[in-house]
Order: sequence, then structure tokens, then C-alpha cells
Amino acid sequence: MPFPEHSVSRRAILAAGVTAATAVALNTPRAMAATAPPAPAAETGWVNSTLRRMTLEEKVGQLFTTRVYGESADTTDPDVVRTNQSFLGVDNAAQAIARYHLGGFVYFAYAGNTRAPEQVAGLSNGIQRVALEQPSRVPLLLSIDQEQGAVVRLGPPATQFPGNMALAAGRSVADAGTAAAITGQELRSVGVNQNLAPVADVNVNPANPVIGVRSFGESPEMAAKMVVAQVRAYQDAGVAATLKHFPGHGDTAVDSHSGLPVISHSREELDRIDLPPFRAAIAAGADSIMTAHIVVPVLDPSGDPATLSYPILTGLLRKELGYDGVVVTDSLGMAGVRQKYGDERVPVLALKAGVDVLVNPPVMKVAYDAVLAAVRNGELTERRIDESVTRILRLKWRRGIVHSPFVDTADIADTVGTPDHLAVAQRITNRTTTLLRDEPGALPLRPADRVLVTGWDDPAAPTTTAALGRALTERGLTVDVLSTGAKPSQARIDAAVAAALSHGTTVVLTNRAAGDTGQQKLVEALLASGAPVVAVAVRDPYDVMCFPEAPTYLTTYAFNDVAMRSLAGVLTGAIQPAGRLPVTIPDPARPGTPLFPFGAGLTTI
Repeated sequence: MPFPEHSVSRRAILAAGVTAATAVALNTPRAMAATAPPAPAAETGWVNSTLRRMTLEEKVGQLFTTRVYGESADTTDPDVVRTNQSFLGVDNAAQAIARYHLGGFVYFAYAGNTRAPEQVAGLSNGIQRVALEQPSRVPLLLSIDQEQGAVVRLGPPATQFPGNMALAAGRSVADAGTAAAITGQELRSVGVNQNLAPVADVNVNPANPVIGVRSFGESPEMAAKMVVAQVRAYQDAGVAATLKHFPGHGDTAVDSHSGLPVISHSREELDRIDLPPFRAAIAAGADSIMTAHIVVPVLDPSGDPATLSYPILTGLLRKELGYDGVVVTDSLGMAGVRQKYGDERVPVLALKAGVDVLVNPPVMKVAYDAVLAAVRNGELTERRIDESVTRILRLKWRRGIVHSPFVDTADIADTVGTPDHLAVAQRITNRTTTLLRDEPGALPLRPADRVLVTGWDDPAAPTTTAALGRALTERGLTVDVLSTGAKPSQARIDAAVAAALSHGTTVVLTNRAAGDTGQQKLVEALLASGAPVVAVAVRDPYDVMCFPEAPTYLTTYAFNDVAMRSLAGVLTGAIQPAGRLPVTIPDPARPGTPLFPFGAGLTTI
């Protein structure tokens, strides 16, 4: 079916369910000031004058974006200082900027960067203040992986969406754009000016361990249109969009965090499957593109990952596709880029391949000194460094970072997680839950039935089963919750089966069950008990391949609260299921035959 082109506009936002007040807010002079670039002559003048006054050390620093630990730019917390010293050789972000002349930081929850919106804004303002006190006076790119769904760094109260595959299940390009518009607005309000999203990978491998629901699915056409909508929405909000992972990470069974995947696609398959979203987003003016640590022999037979491949990054991306935006690496700490070369060689080889921004080197001093040495010994020319720094400066100018590096913390309460934003997120999510099978007519759940919610949960905090239990209770059901954790033991399985026998219906949640025999045994034991069972995949929809006999099966593509509220609405009949599969689920018993085809989904219960 067609997926019309979309740019985020007042009318499109309203059509998606945003109130007039939010639509106006998204288009106010304050919100849009950072997105309207001044005249090209002014941009060129600033970029050239800035480049001329920078030392070689400052130019090399602009090429690096790294993580830093701490809630503030000048933290003195002893534990945080020790961690930063081991990784960066400095105490905090302020010292890292002064020591390495950095071009950016990337925020992580585990690094203590994203505790609360006001704290993030304070960190951002502190970083920019230090940057503007340096001789080069260049503000930083402050990045985050806020893909939504499975990959989120800024949690509630920031508005949460169910992620790309869920949006694709909803089949609305407008919804994809609106999700990015709200996410972008909230990020910009806390000082984040680059989102490492959207994912442009086309997921055609059910065994993909690293992409899955982060993708818009298996349709290159649908992925291209939704990627374009999100690129435009992020950049309209003053946040640089970053496509990932070039040239396409969607057909691999190896995680590049821990290994080096090989993509065996032919050039025809790359052109037909992997490259369309990148081509479309390049044409739409995407600010940046992230490389993949994958080997693609048809493009480069050397065995080098794409991050270090001149034929892929310069030959294909720069020359053939005509891309002149900023090329950033995936984390240089990942195994996929470290297997063949030492950490001091990787950043130099990446720059020689065509990269502009080097992200998260394992040891900052080693990487920084290696690039400086490569310029001084002639392996890299200063002209080559200038090319990348020019692209980086141009991006900072065009996205309004030069003119508006700071944020007003007073605006956060009126921007982040507002009732309007939360309501829109829920309405969009309600259009994504997918019902694939309801053979015995187990749905809707009835208030007279006592319901057991069991199954997968984060072992550190059993929030998903609890969230579904609350949502079902709010809809009038009597609910008991028994989390079995991420990898249920036999004792937990036995407890869940015993509980199921005393309840009218059991809802069992799974998350990537193909990789966990405990989850498979749990569902099989519940089905064998004879108790009525509703199975729900709360991440990748492929879980049903592990228990294809499940008579009632749904998929939410996400395990956050907004997805669980939508699921509760569908389970009780308050919301009619509307999502349709954006991927094909193969039948494990009949190779080449779908268990559920692309587009499958029941629309009534």
C-alpha cells in the first residue's frame, strides 16, 4: 500500500491527535528559532573564520564525541571522578573539554547523565558554558540514543513511544513523524541537539540479535518513508537526525557489539533492500549517518568493517550516493570494529575511510594522540581533517547550536512529558498493538474472570508485568501478577503453572524467547496445563515461532508502560486491535512458508 510523503506540519500534528496548544507550541518562534538557518553567506563566513583560528589540536578534538560520567559538567563526586580518570584521564566533562577540545558528548543513563530532565538541562548548559570559554568558542554536539521503544536513554517523565516496528505496525507515516517531533522537541528543551536516530536498517532476518524492533520492518519502501518523516521532524525541532547503521544492519545473526557480522547480500539485494531508506533520507537532507561495524564483501572484499572501509564510506556513500553530511561511527568500543586492528589504528583508519566523527573510543587519549600523530607524520593531511571539521561546524550552525547553545530550564515543565504529549503517545500506541490469533475467542477478557499476568520482566525491576497488571485493574479486572523474570527457573515455571490453574485466564509475556529456553518452557507448560492462555510478545514479534501452537497471540513490539496500557485496552475489548505485522514470521516446521505473513493482523475481537 502507498505511504504518502510526510513533513511535520500543524495540520498533520492535529490529525494525529495533538491538541491545538501543543501544535502551536511545536511551531512557536522559540521552538523554531534554532531550526531556521541564517543566510548561507553568514554560515560560510562563520565556518571559515572558525576553522582558520583553530589549532590542529582543536581541530582533531572536534572529531571526537565521547561519553562522560556524572550528572553535572564539573562533578567532584569521588566515584565518578575515578571512573572518568580510568576512561578519559580527567575528572569530569569540563576537564575533558579543556584537555581534548571535544566536539561532542553522548549521554547515557548508566553514566549518570539522564537522571531527570532538569538535571540533563543543567549538564547541557554546563558543558556548553565550558565549551564557549575555550579559545575556539565552538559549542558541542550533545547526543543521545533516544530511538524510543527498546532503546531509550531519557526515561519518564519524558514522553515514551513504542518504537519503530510498532509505528510501522500502525502503518501511519504521520504518526512516525509526530513521534519524532515530540521526541525532538523534548530533547532540545534539555539541551540535547543530536539524536542518534532513526534506525534505517531493514530487518529481514528474524534471528537478528541487535536490530529487530528497532527497525521499521522488512519493507524498504515503508522504512524509507518513515525514516524520511522522522528525519524531517527531528531537524524541524532543532535536533540533528542520525541514520543508522550504514550500509544496513538488518540481515545478520551476529551482534556487532560482541562480534563482527558479515552481510552476504549481493549488490542487487543491497540496492533493493538495504539502501532505499538511506537514499531517501539523504535526499531529504539528513544531517548525519552512522556507520555499521559489519563486513559487506560485495562492496569491500578486504574484510574490513564498513566503519573502516574506503570503498563503502567514500566510494558508495560519498561518491555514488552523493552524501556530504556528517558521517559518525558507531561506538569504537564495540567488538565489531576492534577485532582486526588495535585501538590506536581504528580512529586513523576510520578517518581515512571517510568518517567525520569518532564516537566513544575505548581510551580517549590513545585515540586522540593517534590522530594527531597521523597528521604530524603525514599519514593524514590537515586538509583531510579540515574537510571533516567543516562538515561538523556546518552542522552546528545549521541546527542552531551556534546561535542557541543554552536552554531555559523554566521551559522544561511546559515541554517534557506534558499531558498533551502523553495523550498523543497513547493514541499512537493504541494503533499499533497487533492481534495475530484468537482461535478459541479468548478475548475480550471479562471482568468476572480473575486474570493472572506472568512471564518476562527486567530482572532488576519487574515493571512490565506490574504495568500490565495496573492497566488491567484500571479497566475493572481482578488481577494477580507473578513475574518470572528474564530467564525463569523451573521453580518459577512451576509456580506460574500452579497459579494459572486457579485463574480464569493467564496472560504470559515473552521477550526474545528464541534465545531463552526458560521462557519457552514456561509458555509450553502453561499451554499444557489446560488453563486458558494468552501469549504476548513484548518485543520482537517472532517469539511465536517458539510456540506456534499458542491459540491466542499478540505482539506489542515494546515493553514500556504506554505499550502495556494499549495492550490492556485490546485485551479487554476497549480498543480494537489495529496493528498489522511489518515483518513476516516464518513457520519453523515448514521452511519457506510464513506462519504469519507480512500485513497479518486481526482487527476485531
